[in-house]
Amino acid sequence: MLELPQGLTLYFARHGETEANVEGRFQGHTIDTPLTKQGHKQAKRLAKILKEHADDPASLAYVVSPMERARLTMRIVREHLGLPATGYRIEKRITEIDLGKWDGLTHDEARALDPAFYDKRNKDKWNYRVPGGESYADVTKRAESWIGSLKRDTFAISHGAFTRILRGLFQGLTPQEMSDLDEPQGTVFRVRGHKIKRWDEP
Repeated sequence: MLELPQGLTLYFARHGETEANVEGRFQGHTIDTPLTKQGHKQAKRLAKILKEHADDPASLAYVVSPMERARLTMRIVREHLGLPATGYRIEKRITEIDLGKWDGLTHDEARALDPAFYDKRNKDKWNYRVPGGESYADVTKRAESWIGSLKRDTFAISHGAFTRILRGLFQGLTPQEMSDLDEPQGTVFRVRGHKIKRWDEP
C-alpha cells in the first residue's frame, strides 16, 4: 500500500474530456486530441472544487503530465483560481500509460489486431504490456517514484489509467480491483496518508 508522509497532502485529477474520449479511442503518448466543450467545463469544475476544499490553492505546487490535454486542463484550472496560467511544472512520470500500437484505435480495432492477446491483457493489465507500450506494473514504478519525490502539498493533473493506478496503490487494491475502478473527469481526489477523499461536485 502506498502512503504519503505525515503532514503532506496530494490533490489529483484526470484531464478534461477529449475528442478521443468521446470517440472511444485509446489515447496514450502519441495521440493527444483537443479538449471538448465538456472538457473545458470539467476543467473549470476542478478549479471550483479546489476553491471549495483546498486550504490554500495558491500555496500548492502544481504538477502536470507533458501531454497537451493535461496541460490545457491545468492552464484552465489556474486561470479560474486567479493564478498565472503557466505556473506549473511538467512531470513525465505522471504521463498516461504508453499504449504502443493501440494508441488512437478503438477497443474493437485494437482487439482485431490480436484477439487472443487483447483478451489476455484485458484480464491481466498488471502483467501484460500493450504491444510496444507499458503494463500497469510499469506505470506503478513511475507512480511510486513520483510519490516518493513529493516534498510539499501538490495538485497534479494526469490521465485515466494513471489516476486509476494511483488510487489503487493508495487503497491497497488488487490488480483486478484497480483495473475495475472508474476514470472520472471533473473530479478531484485528495490523499492524506493512504486515505482518499473524492469530490465530484464543487
